[in-house]
Amino acid sequence: MKAYILCILVTSALAAPSSIPRFRRGHLRIVGGSSTTPGEIPFQLSFQDTSFGNNFHFCGASVYTPDTMICAGHCVHGDNYDNPVNLRIVAGDWDLFKDEGTEQPRRVVKIILHERYNQHNVNNDISLLMVDSPLEFNDFVKSVTLPEQLQEFTGEAQVTGWGTLTESGGSPAILQKVTVPIVSDDDCRASYGAQSIIDSMICAGEAGKDSCQGDSGGPMTCGEFFCGIVSWGRGCAEAGYPGVYTEVSYFVDWIIANAA
Repeated sequence: MKAYILCILVTSALAAPSSIPRFRRGHLRIVGGSSTTPGEIPFQLSFQDTSFGNNFHFCGASVYTPDTMICAGHCVHGDNYDNPVNLRIVAGDWDLFKDEGTEQPRRVVKIILHERYNQHNVNNDISLLMVDSPLEFNDFVKSVTLPEQLQEFTGEAQVTGWGTLTESGGSPAILQKVTVPIVSDDDCRASYGAQSIIDSMICAGEAGKDSCQGDSGGPMTCGEFFCGIVSWGRGCAEAGYPGVYTEVSYFVDWIIANAA
């Protein structure tokens, strides 16, 4: 059965509007982007909840090894982290409403949440998902390329996901992509506050182009490298408030040490 899109309004205990994850229970779309083609983003995953009797997409994730996927910490924190029995990932997907014959669903059997993940300030927003059987790599399913530890990036990046076209807007079936400018830490701190943006975060986006709720956990790539994980932001595509991403290069050693 193909995925359904679950849209639930979530009230967060995270008080400041600059500290709201692009939340795990809303399926919302890339803003200002365009549709991908089948197999264009072979490391993109749909992270789904099967506990409602259907396959609900609630976050993105990325293929690392055949057995290990990379996601955001806030996508799994809470009940899902303690009991992943109703969670699965789907690799090789493109249209969430159609069977293309390229999909590889796998049940999530173990979650490793970063030991210093902080739900209040969204620091260390990263997790690993272990699956019940290895993925088969092919033209539609491939791994991301990790950067070097502490590698830095400037210029443009690409973000992908199945989120909304506008904040609180409708949801597409087709995987979307958008190219966004990387914003310096100094400029990002000027927007969100010096204490909100730490070195292990990377900011990207501009007015009209951004990730949004439900793109959470999905990949941002800088050229060939996996450089960011969709994490949080104020609104979506608002002028002066870029998206905030977990900076993967700060967690390369952690990923390698904890991966299957």
